[in-house]
Amino acid sequence: MGARQPPTVDQPDEPARGPRPPAPTLRHEITRDTWPVLAVVSVGGAIGASARYGAALIWPTAPAGFPWTTLVVNVVGCAVIGVFMVVISDVWAAHRLVRPFFGTGVLGGFTTFSTYAVDIRRLLEGGHARTGVAYLGLTLLAALAAVWSAVWLTRRAIAWRQS
Repeated sequence: MGARQPPTVDQPDEPARGPRPPAPTLRHEITRDTWPVLAVVSVGGAIGASARYGAALIWPTAPAGFPWTTLVVNVVGCAVIGVFMVVISDVWAAHRLVRPFFGTGVLGGFTTFSTYAVDIRRLLEGGHARTGVAYLGLTLLAALAAVWSAVWLTRRAIAWRQS
């Protein structure tokens, strides 16, 4: 076992390739195509977050109270996304910006996982462990049931309307 010899002209480490072409950059292309999407997500997010904030002003949660507003907002948002998914996938060939605007922007801004997590933590740290765990489970089950029910009901309504 000898030491590795440096490559010679006859035995290069890599095959000769010539000068490398510059790496293709898609930065300009991606940015140009992405700006409209970023814009509609931002506008939609502002609308959705404002609606959620309005719901919290109308129906505030007491410091040690059950976070009904967050629960209702998240469940309603999940139901709406269920309807929206069916409509844009089964019924309507939507413009390419509709899904980012409404699905990611409006509904993403309206629903809130972060407030849900903070509410659970607040309940647990406030000595309301049962309520916190119940809220965790109730939100999860209700949100999934809302999406599933909305998808099922929307598909049934569309089938009924088309028959």
